[in-house]
Amino acid sequence: MVDLNKLQKEIYQNKLDKGFNVTDVNKEFCLTYGEVAEAYEAWRKKKDDLGEELADVAIYLLGLSEILGIDLEDEIQKKVYKNSKREYKVINGVNTRTKEGDDELEK
Repeated sequence: MVDLNKLQKEIYQNKLDKGFNVTDVNKEFCLTYGEVAEAYEAWRKKKDDLGEELADVAIYLLGLSEILGIDLEDEIQKKVYKNSKREYKVINGVNTRTKEGDDELEK
C-alpha cells in the first residue's frame, strides 16, 4: 500500500533538491493543469504514455498539497466517505445529487 503522506514529502523534497518551484502556488496550479491536459491528450490520441502522464498529475497534486500544508491522503479518505453517503437520481437525463449525506439538498 502506498503511504501518500510519505510520498507527498518525498515529492516536495525532490522539488527542493532539483531547484523546482515550491513557493509560487499560482504557477503550481498552472503546471498541474498542464499535466492534466497532457494526460487528456495522451488518452485522446491513444498514446502509450497515458499512465506516465496520469502519474505526473498525481505527482503535481501531491507536491502542491505539501506546499499548501494539506494532508492529501486524509482529504481523499474524507471525500471518498462523503461521496459514499451522497445519493443521486437521474433528472431530465442528468445524474443529479439529491442527498448530501443525511441532509436533503435544497431544490
